[in-house]
Amino acid sequence: MVDFLDFCVAALLAFFDFLDAILHSFLPEWMIDFPEELFSVTDVFNGINTAVAWLTHTFSRFFDVITAGIRAPLVMVERFLYLLPWWLVIIAFTGVAWKIAGRRVALLPLIGLLFIGAMWLWDDTMTTLAIIVTAVAVSVLIGIPLGILAAKNDRCEAIIRPLLDGMQTMPSFVYLIPAVFFFGLGKVPAVVATFIYAVPPCIRLTNLGIRQVAAEVVEAGTAFGSTSMQLLFKIQLPLARPSIMAGVNQTIMMALAMVVIASMIGASGLGLEVLRGIERLDVGRGFIAGIAIVIVAIIIDRVSQALGRTRKTSQR
Repeated sequence: MVDFLDFCVAALLAFFDFLDAILHSFLPEWMIDFPEELFSVTDVFNGINTAVAWLTHTFSRFFDVITAGIRAPLVMVERFLYLLPWWLVIIAFTGVAWKIAGRRVALLPLIGLLFIGAMWLWDDTMTTLAIIVTAVAVSVLIGIPLGILAAKNDRCEAIIRPLLDGMQTMPSFVYLIPAVFFFGLGKVPAVVATFIYAVPPCIRLTNLGIRQVAAEVVEAGTAFGSTSMQLLFKIQLPLARPSIMAGVNQTIMMALAMVVIASMIGASGLGLEVLRGIERLDVGRGFIAGIAIVIVAIIIDRVSQALGRTRKTSQR
């Protein structure tokens, strides 16, 4: 069977070579291969490098302020998680899951975190959680106001929508390039890259949730003399909360997906363990670290989904 498949592949390759020879015999070279000599790619590369160097030099203080603003909460969250005893962290996660999602979901953090500790990945998991918490917090603080702005202003939505389309279709590796250029290596650029990658769902679903609030409800609030701010905070945001929570949930999941990729720019944590396993061809090490990331993702996903359902039920 293998020999037959190899024969088929060889026959197809020979046929393609025959077609290529026919094309070259009847068509000029510029109609077959793109005329690259017409364009100077080097000039484009040099122009981009010059622009990045100018931005880095001109706005160095601005980038330093952003770096300091991200590093401070990141270090505080990481230190706090490191200071907590392992058993207290497990009890806290289990208690929160039990309170929000029920007893069955509470088994996930109990068993999952015990497994992570038994695999000697506790410190790496706390580092990963610190990066995720910081990136998600920045995403929520920026994403929800932008979503509100897009819901209130059609022109802003028309501007933001193509940007979000580009951000969601861009390969995740691309976000590492500006993060490294402007913020160097380490955990801060990892948070920046994770934020850029994970914030679009928060903006989109906040915008969608507010726009889906029934017009009759808004008109009733206006008829009772509510101001625009009262309409927003007392009617639109509470009714749009399930959609907003779904956006936060997706943001968390995308932030977790960025963990392994961010390890390539010096971010420690579980992603770095996966990367080391790949570099050293240590399948066991990379597999166990990957399982730990999956466990963390499932725990956060189930709890955040249950939180959205709980708030939706309470509103009803």
